[in-house]
Amino acid sequence: MKPIRTFYVKPRLPTGLERLSDLAYNLRWAWDPQARSLFRRLDDDLWERSGHNPVYMLGAFEQTRLEEAARDPAFVAHYTRCCRDLDDYMQEPATWFRATAEGSEGLQVAYFSAEFGITGCLPGYSGGLGVLAGEHLKSASDLDLPMVGVGLLYQRGYFRQYLNADGWQQEGYAECDFHTMPVRPVADAAGAPLRIDVEMAGRQVTAQVWYAQVGRIQLYLLDTNIPGNPPFDRDITDELYGGDGEMRLRQEMLLGIGGMRALGALGIRPMVCHMNEGHTAFLALERVRSLMREAGIDFGQAREAVAVGNVFTTHTPVAAGNDFFAPDLVERYFGTFYRELGLDRDSFLGLGRQDPKDRREEFCMTTLALRLSRHNNAVSRLHERVARRMWASLWPGAPVDEVPIGHVTNGVHIESWISHDMGDLFDAYVGPRWRDQPGDPSAWTRVPRIPAEEMWRIHERRRERMVHFVRRRLHRQLENRGVSSAEREVAREVLDPGALTIGWARRFAAYKRGDLLLHDLDRLQRLIQDAERPVQLIFAGKAHPKDEQGKEVIRTLIHTCRRPAFRPHIVFLEDYDLDIARFLVQGCDVWLNTPRRPLEASGTSGMKAAANGVLHASVLDGWWEEAYQPDLGWAIGRGEEYGDSEYVLQDQIESQALYDLLEKEIVPLFYERDDKGVPRGWVARMASAMEAFNGHFASHRMVREYGERLYIPAGRRTRDMADEGYRRAKALAAWKTRVRQAWPRVTVAGVEIVDGPPPGGYGAAPPEVLVGDQLRVRSRVQLGQLAPDDVLVELYIGRVNAGGEIVEAGTVAMESAGDADGAVLFETTAEPCRRSGLHGYTVRVRPRHADLVDQWEMGLVCWADGAVQVRAAAAG
Repeated sequence: MKPIRTFYVKPRLPTGLERLSDLAYNLRWAWDPQARSLFRRLDDDLWERSGHNPVYMLGAFEQTRLEEAARDPAFVAHYTRCCRDLDDYMQEPATWFRATAEGSEGLQVAYFSAEFGITGCLPGYSGGLGVLAGEHLKSASDLDLPMVGVGLLYQRGYFRQYLNADGWQQEGYAECDFHTMPVRPVADAAGAPLRIDVEMAGRQVTAQVWYAQVGRIQLYLLDTNIPGNPPFDRDITDELYGGDGEMRLRQEMLLGIGGMRALGALGIRPMVCHMNEGHTAFLALERVRSLMREAGIDFGQAREAVAVGNVFTTHTPVAAGNDFFAPDLVERYFGTFYRELGLDRDSFLGLGRQDPKDRREEFCMTTLALRLSRHNNAVSRLHERVARRMWASLWPGAPVDEVPIGHVTNGVHIESWISHDMGDLFDAYVGPRWRDQPGDPSAWTRVPRIPAEEMWRIHERRRERMVHFVRRRLHRQLENRGVSSAEREVAREVLDPGALTIGWARRFAAYKRGDLLLHDLDRLQRLIQDAERPVQLIFAGKAHPKDEQGKEVIRTLIHTCRRPAFRPHIVFLEDYDLDIARFLVQGCDVWLNTPRRPLEASGTSGMKAAANGVLHASVLDGWWEEAYQPDLGWAIGRGEEYGDSEYVLQDQIESQALYDLLEKEIVPLFYERDDKGVPRGWVARMASAMEAFNGHFASHRMVREYGERLYIPAGRRTRDMADEGYRRAKALAAWKTRVRQAWPRVTVAGVEIVDGPPPGGYGAAPPEVLVGDQLRVRSRVQLGQLAPDDVLVELYIGRVNAGGEIVEAGTVAMESAGDADGAVLFETTAEPCRRSGLHGYTVRVRPRHADLVDQWEMGLVCWADGAVQVRAAAAG
């Protein structure tokens, strides 16, 4: 029987403790140990049973317990201190953004993501992407960056993992009760729940807007499970990444289009929108549609005004990780929408195709995001190179190393992951800057001053705590599986609190190779059963529900764990979450990462472990490719990359390399102790790694970099484009149309060396110059209807490899030097030759305009090699 009316029962907080609600609803407690300890103090068991949910706790307490707390002077003092700390934090006048805000007046950033991992009691995340989004908001809050988050509020979140008797992953879901979670509904001006509509396949879908307070940042979340929506629409926000392709499209429409409409209903007009992965890309279309209607401008003009304010981050280095939708499905859902943009079907679908003219190609969200953003980045230095290769076809004719995708290496929110006892050690020896300015490398220079005995004692305590946690979790998962009491009791004895402990915890995808250490079980058994120098392993992670290969890796691992020789020493923890992650990254000795290079975009779990002094052993992929130093951790292999057909060979080679590292370096260093039982060489490496990594791989550094390099410049360009009735946006759109029409007549008619050696080629011996000599080069360029100011003519010069290609190239802009025979002359002098060997040069022409964010933006280029032109696609 359904109710005819509903009402919400709030906890009755005693006089003097009224602000417990403020503390519970502001998720700053997720990275404030004092606030967490306050709620633990009320009831530690309930804190654990609630999944660390203070809102649920306040509603679950007996009233007498709260009244007892109100009469406890020690609790009241703790409570008062937490309230004062929160107020000081929220009102802090001297923040990073306020100190660097000059030129960013009016900046408002909206950060869109399909998932946010802030705390375990708000289960809207599946793994690293969502946790990174949560870290982004936390650091934006700490830095006081003017930002709001936008996402979806999932009724059942991501799946809960459990294993059957054979070790095969099963998926279950738990219903979320939003009224006992740290989220609140947003009210409209009349006090009613704020709702927005999105048309989907000819009917209106309504979503309610909720918000979570993340320190100084508000995170807005959309929920379609509301009365008035039919069941098919109520299910849109049921599961994270649940359902089929059509459900995914509907979720992404709600996130992008509905998210922008929610901000509009709230009176928030972001100058900059950050698209965290391609799931969010429809927001760019909604920004264009809204601006067209508001300013009375056309699609091309609105696109120019909007794209300069879009930032797009791609996270996946594998094609399968990007969303593709069938053209007919997109047509069904966007038929009305694209007509509002003034586009026809092919033009609209072309925005999401690498080849806009290929009607068979599916619509890709990453392609759409790259086309409608002028600021694109990968998440590590190596991932930048991978992303440029993946998406080079969107900028035809551009050398791969000039494809306009940069990188901002990921970081982690240090204060969220450092154990409280290690934090106390930092407070004592490093000083307060590690908390206030964790993204500044200079804040960590005192870490090596921490006495080795103290650091090791703290680390051993964390390992012991982790082992006890693992035993409890393992006992509970065996109990849930219905195994015998004798088998459950074995769980109470697994792992040795003093043994070298290796952690591997992340998504179980085939390329991450969670089974790499299982390739030689005899060798593994010798390591594990060494009586004097034992090794033990902890694994955790989920496979995507549709990833049969990943599930098979888990099953193989479980069967290995059950062997008598391995049972006490290898553990798999089910249902990997933030709580498990926190214990592992604080308590393991070695953090293991084994992807097939270059398929790991970043790997932030390793950063969390390294922040705690857990030493890293990894393939040179993701963040480790730019962080690795021989005295700070270990590299598996030397950064080799193998073809698809060589995976078996690669796994064999790298598994043996890993065993060698363990046997010859890692295990001996760990067990080499002084007369006090301290492994001084190991501890010195822990301290050096924390000093070297914690500042560079902190999310404060990451968000600061986004702010300085992307958000603030994008905000200025957005403001400039909007001035004088979008005069510059209109002018740029008109200029692009003119250039595209004229481009087929642009050719490089000739190139010659002036005041230098005669030209040479591959049919004759090349001319010779000496190191330090300069070349003055002149080129004749036919521009047709274009003027010299419309183009950028460049000398492209570098070393020539064995394949006859210019590599390690540099460019020098050429200046207009008059007309000759219907062409325009351009000249320049190249930099002096620095190295001997075979070099080569050519000339290229690209469009140039003061309001182009990047000169590759239009995808037009004309090279001098036979005057071959590569023209932009129609949608580019």
